[in-house]
Amino acid sequence: MNYKVIALVVMCIAVVLAAGCTSTSSNGAMKSVPVPQAAPDYYKGVDARAGGNSIFVSEEGRSVTDSVKVESAGSGVAGGAIDTKIIKTGYVTIEVKDVTGSVEALKSLVVSKNGYVSSSSISEGYNKRLSGSVVLRVPAAEFDATLAGVKAIGTVKSVSTQGQDVTEEYVDLQAQKTSYENQLAQYNQIMKRATNVSDVIEIQQQIDRVQTQLNQLEGRLRYLNSRIDLSTITVSLQEPEPLGGESGPSFISALNEGISGFFGMIYGMIVIALTLLPLIIFGAVVYGIYRWRKGRQPVTAPAEPSEKK
Repeated sequence: MNYKVIALVVMCIAVVLAAGCTSTSSNGAMKSVPVPQAAPDYYKGVDARAGGNSIFVSEEGRSVTDSVKVESAGSGVAGGAIDTKIIKTGYVTIEVKDVTGSVEALKSLVVSKNGYVSSSSISEGYNKRLSGSVVLRVPAAEFDATLAGVKAIGTVKSVSTQGQDVTEEYVDLQAQKTSYENQLAQYNQIMKRATNVSDVIEIQQQIDRVQTQLNQLEGRLRYLNSRIDLSTITVSLQEPEPLGGESGPSFISALNEGISGFFGMIYGMIVIALTLLPLIIFGAVVYGIYRWRKGRQPVTAPAEPSEKK
C-alpha cells in the first residue's frame, strides 16, 4: 500500500514537471521582438510578437488584441524592378545675331516639346551688345530633341550635359515613407484604445512628430520627381563682336582715359611719397644732427706767418 502511494506521488510530480516544460517551450516559441516606435512604452502590456503582426494592449485588466499589418521598410520596392532615376541637365552657349528674337524662338521650341520656360533675361553690355539667358524645362524624353533644336538657333560656342543618378536616394526615401506610414497606422490604432487624457496627449505628440517627418519626405520626393520628369536646359545667348573688333576710339573715350590716367599718376605719386616718408624724415634728422655738431666745434684761427730775421 505504501509503495502504491509513493508511486502515485512520483507520477504526480512527473506530470507537474512535464506541464512546466511544455509551458516553457510554448512561451519560448512566441519570441518577443522590440516594440516599434509606433507603440508607446507607457501602455501597460504593449507588445509585438513575431509572426503575429499584432499589437497587444491591456486596458483595465482586459487583454485587447488588434491586428495591425507591419510591413518591412523595403516592401513594395524590393518586390519589383527599380527604374533608374536620372536627373538630366544641359548647358549651352550660342552666338546669335538677334538675342531678342532668339529668346522668342526658344519659347516656341519648348512649348512644342510640352515644356515651359522657367526663367529668361536680356541685358545690354559694353558697346550695346545684347546677351541673354533662358532656362528651359522639358520632359526627359524630349531632352535630346530639345537640345538639338537649341543648337540650331545659332553658332554653338560651348555645350555640356550631365546625368545625375538619384536612384539610391529615391529608393531610400520610398522605404522611409513606408516605415513612417506604418508607424502612423499603429499610433492611430493605439489612439482608439486610449482612455486617459495624458495618454491621448502623448500619442498625439508622437503622431504629429511622425506626420511632420513624413511630410518632409514627401516634399523631397515631389522635388526629385519634378527634376526627374522635367529636364533642365540653360541657354546663354550672346551677339557676335562687330567686324574689325571693337569700335575705334572716340574723343569722349580718349578724354575719359586721359582723366583716368592723370588721377592714376597722382595716386601713384602719393603712394610713393608716403612710402618714402619715413626715410625722408630719418635723413632730415641725421642731417640736422650733423649741422648741430658742426656748429659747436671751435673755429681755429689761421696761424700767422713768422717774420724772417
